[in-house]
Amino acid sequence: MIKVTRLGGAEYYINPHQIESVELKPDTTLLMLSGKYVIVKESVDELIARIVAYRKQIGGFKNEE
Repeated sequence: MIKVTRLGGAEYYINPHQIESVELKPDTTLLMLSGKYVIVKESVDELIARIVAYRKQIGGFKNEE
């Protein structure tokens, strides 16, 4: 799970494997596989870094550096 921050300041964790796409509208907007949109404060680059770190942590994607 990765930590994200809603625009109102609430922090929570989401499963990055459930993210279908990330858009800038101008806020960072996650489209989840469920069809739900989640708007977060983190930049796209920050989200990608967190996702890569998570995937390294779980050990399933050793070729990602």
